[in-house]
Amino acid sequence: MQTIRITTTQNIDIDYEVAGLGERIVAYIIDMAMFGVIIIATIIIAEATTKFRGGTESFWLGLIIIIYAVLYVFYDLICELAMNGQSVGKKIMKIKVISLDGARPRLGQYLLRWLFRIIDFLPGTLNLCGLICVAVSDKSQRLGDMVAGTTLIRTVPRTKMQNIAFKPEGDNYQPVFTEAAQLSEQDIELINEVINNYVKSGNSMLVYNMAQRIKDLLNVTPPAEMNNMLFLQTIIKDYSHIIAQADVL
Repeated sequence: MQTIRITTTQNIDIDYEVAGLGERIVAYIIDMAMFGVIIIATIIIAEATTKFRGGTESFWLGLIIIIYAVLYVFYDLICELAMNGQSVGKKIMKIKVISLDGARPRLGQYLLRWLFRIIDFLPGTLNLCGLICVAVSDKSQRLGDMVAGTTLIRTVPRTKMQNIAFKPEGDNYQPVFTEAAQLSEQDIELINEVINNYVKSGNSMLVYNMAQRIKDLLNVTPPAEMNNMLFLQTIIKDYSHIIAQADVL
């Protein structure tokens, strides 16, 4: 199991499990299979429309080629921008693009990854450039990832555990720290990442450092009997409950 250590903008070191070459290939095949379905469906619709309206086959064939080309060229860029670093294939394989600083990639990074697909996936080379780069690089990056400062990680750890973040609480739940409402969704995701990594690695310093930063940020002091792990779990519960109640109102 290959992992990479990323230092987030909050100076917290997180170990992510890198997406394997096989998972990338399967995700790519799924995405390409979608285009096969799209082109078949488009041809069927075009033929039916031609017969119904008396149009010319050459016109509809040209239109199909244009639609297909546009979808093929911009598919990954549009999906990754709209789906937080995932295409349909990546989502099914539970992998996603992240920046090497642990944050969601910026528009410029997505654009660089997309532009360098021309080199990584040249049809004449059977995509060998991208495959070789992923296989030999220490962070499993293709050339586009290296230039953009991104990589692909698994979104679900192989070590099974209940996902703590955003777990709904009962309506009668009383938040312990109402200050948790000051946090952002990204803050809560980072806390959850820290907890996940602690479960896998047993590195208690991750929990300690994260807890100290949240205490300082919110200016709160937990009860003496509340350890750092329980504090972080409580912050997640409080945030989830407060946000859920706000949505209802």
